Amino acid sequence: MEIIALGIGNILCQDEGLGVKAMHELMEKEWHPEIELVDGACDGLLLLEYVERADRLLVIDAINANEAPGTIVQIEDDEVPMYTGVRLSTHQGSFQELLLLAKLRERFPKKLVLLGVQPESIDWGLELTDCIAEQMPEVVRRAEEILRGWEKELPAQ
Repeated sequence: MEIIALGIGNILCQDEGLGVKAMHELMEKEWHPEIELVDGACDGLLLLEYVERADRLLVIDAINANEAPGTIVQIEDDEVPMYTGVRLSTHQGSFQELLLLAKLRERFPKKLVLLGVQPESIDWGLELTDCIAEQMPEVVRRAEEILRGWEKELPAQ
């Protein structure tokens, strides 16, 4: 079973960098060797390989869910829109289009979790806004909880 966690986003655009920054915090922890943590940045179609290989896929990103800035959003499996009419991701291209492509190619994860925060600002800047930075520990905690749950399904090291 392949467990993959992707942190995606653009670290040059304030809150858009949430997924990548959260992924780097997760990378500092000890993990079963079968769990792959990926800084997906803004790699677009290059991320298709990870999506198609994953049995369990966690994606961390800034999510436009039309909520108040700082709202943590977690969407799972069939709840994640697979078309471009609903733009959850705030960065270039649509991660949902990538998911749709994997589904059409019949190489879709058995379990998908999209975790993130409604951004306050995606203007140029290297730092998260205060509102989003305050949510970072909870996002990392939830991501770790999801991955540790999946980790239990793997054979012992």
